[in-house]
Amino acid sequence: MRARPSADDRVQALRRAVRITAAATVGFLPLVYWLDAPVAALYALFTPIALGALSPLPGSGRDRASLVVRALPWALGLVALGTALAVGTAAAVGGMLVVGFVLSFGAAGGPRPAAAAPGLQLFYILASFPPYAPDTLPERLAGVLVGGVLLVTAESLLLPAPAVASCRLRLAEALDLAASAAVQAARRGAVDGAAARRLRAAGQELRMSRLPPSVRPAGVGRTDRALAQTAMAVRRLLDQLAGSVRWPADRAAPEAASALLLREVADACRGSARALRGRGPAPGPAALSEVVADFLRTRASTGDTADDAAVAVERRRSAVLAVAVPALIAQTAVAVGAGAREVPPGIPREQFWYADEPTVRLWLRRLAGNMTAQSVVLQSALRTAAGLGAARLVAGTLDLQHGFWVLLAVLTLGRTTVRATWSAVRAGILGTFFGASAAGLLVLGVGDAPGVYAMIMVPLMLLAFAVGPVAGTAWAQGLFTVLVATAFAQLSSASWRIAETRMLDVLTGCAVGLLCGVLAWPAGAREELRRSVSDLLRSVAPLVPATAGALVPAPEHSGGDGGAAGTVPVSAQELDRAVHRLRLAEAAYAQCRSEPGGAGGGGPDWLAALNSAVHVLIGARWLPRLSRDPTAVPGPSAIWAREAALGLQVATVRAASFPPGGVSAGEAVRMPGAAVCAGPALPVLTDLENWFAVLAAELEAVGAPQQDPGEAGADGPARARGTKALRAPSGAVGPAGPRHRSPPGPPGVRPP
Repeated sequence: MRARPSADDRVQALRRAVRITAAATVGFLPLVYWLDAPVAALYALFTPIALGALSPLPGSGRDRASLVVRALPWALGLVALGTALAVGTAAAVGGMLVVGFVLSFGAAGGPRPAAAAPGLQLFYILASFPPYAPDTLPERLAGVLVGGVLLVTAESLLLPAPAVASCRLRLAEALDLAASAAVQAARRGAVDGAAARRLRAAGQELRMSRLPPSVRPAGVGRTDRALAQTAMAVRRLLDQLAGSVRWPADRAAPEAASALLLREVADACRGSARALRGRGPAPGPAALSEVVADFLRTRASTGDTADDAAVAVERRRSAVLAVAVPALIAQTAVAVGAGAREVPPGIPREQFWYADEPTVRLWLRRLAGNMTAQSVVLQSALRTAAGLGAARLVAGTLDLQHGFWVLLAVLTLGRTTVRATWSAVRAGILGTFFGASAAGLLVLGVGDAPGVYAMIMVPLMLLAFAVGPVAGTAWAQGLFTVLVATAFAQLSSASWRIAETRMLDVLTGCAVGLLCGVLAWPAGAREELRRSVSDLLRSVAPLVPATAGALVPAPEHSGGDGGAAGTVPVSAQELDRAVHRLRLAEAAYAQCRSEPGGAGGGGPDWLAALNSAVHVLIGARWLPRLSRDPTAVPGPSAIWAREAALGLQVATVRAASFPPGGVSAGEAVRMPGAAVCAGPALPVLTDLENWFAVLAAELEAVGAPQQDPGEAGADGPARARGTKALRAPSGAVGPAGPRHRSPPGPPGVRPP
């Protein structure tokens, strides 16, 4: 069901309508009545409509003006291409297929190219229809330039859209909050309840779905990638700090090494926040890295005591380390975004693979990653190209008088699911019928009087673009029908049959669009989301025992009583495949949320599944680096680690089939008392234990009833649900029982 527009939505629609109307009419009317240049006038009219109304460009007035400037060369090129290919239907259809696919597939580059694509399609569509008149190309290009310059001026000066807080500023504020919380945890042993709530709320606001498209770091370039990674790491950092309320039962101040590490985390956060605000250079992660290394050496010198108190201390140290690592990732990402090209030793290079890659290669990698049938971006591009190509073929074959309206109907009424397309088509047909009827009556009443149409054009355009976007598809189609009839009545002799033509063309476009919706991925992203998440879970499942085996050898290789930690690395190829599938699943999840019914509907908790996969990847990359030195592991500990890892692998594979009752994954992820050992192996085991517990919690959450997809916060779905995986044994940090929230997890970040 369509959301009711807010008062702010109405205000912004009115302001946008004023800008579009001013740009369109100031270019159109003088070209028609003073310069007698109808061809240039037509393109000057449709340029603000294409880039101002059809393309929902994000951002402030300055941002939109900048995007229009960058889109104008593409618009000029598409007009030239369309003019050349209008020589015949076959050439025009072939061009439409290529242009439709390329522009739609460009959505892989982020919200800005995705927003500009529909408007840019219109430039080719308008130019590719008869008459074939290459001699009019200079007039067409002049009209595009006039309309573009006027739109840039209007977006910049005339009721410009207000600026919103940038992603950098939001991250800086979140890092300052994290710094204060880290200082509090260093002094008191934990943050208080009010601070924890603020931390979780701040993490919620950094979700990609909560960020406005204009500031969302979803682009292809190095800066956007670094900001996105910073946002994920900061969200994880805030989550870990908020979870510090569970660390010690008595709120005792942490021991010296933990307190020092927390204070260094606070300093790193403050330095990164200053850099994001532009108040200083981005500090490298060298200082924090050194403190982390000292902390690891302190942990390795654990004594021989293995009572509950010692185990609790190590569990707390593991939690403190889980705070430090996302801070380290965030600090490194901020430095990379500021221009650093080298990743310091000790940090997984593959997490910052883009640091020294040229922009062209980053684009090629993004596009190549979506060249698979599982990519919803590719599916959408193929659907759009097929629909527009079929519409151009039908319009050219039937020699429709205003055939570009057929393609415009496909472009504006097509959706990613057949259900949504049918809903839009019904509303579009209804609105077009009443709009065509009103246009016919208007032409019959006014006759061939261009001056009258010129007078009513301005208020009509203002009404169409102020009411249509907030009142719904029927109103938008109806008012736009009257508007185009008014415009064309000033370019040629007026006839009531223009309303008939408009109705016929829209009906044809609706039929083509609906047919494409039925034939090409009619269910939209929901089925693809299920497949891609299932593939993702199956691809990460083997990484759990592989990571555990790299830290703790199998019992048969440990000499019975103990042995050296395994050194078998996790396969880089498996990690790459899993990351690729994660990106596809995230794209499917993002599109599914925009479709009717969203990603909810009472099915699996997709966000919990994505979180689970991310935690596997983070642990596989970081845990071996935090336990580089070989350590002796007693046989009972090795047996527990192996069995728990294999159990989680089986549970992950089972979760990939989304059984109705979910999966039970947490029976054995807590170390039994008999497996606890003293000495250097204890930190390794507590790190594994925390990692296992978070994975189990996320897996069990996959089959639990969903929260609203937009409300599942930085803590992830597991935080809001009870789970058997989190019942702590004696000596564990935090309360036990099914109401216990997810423990401080492994080092890492969560996806947007």
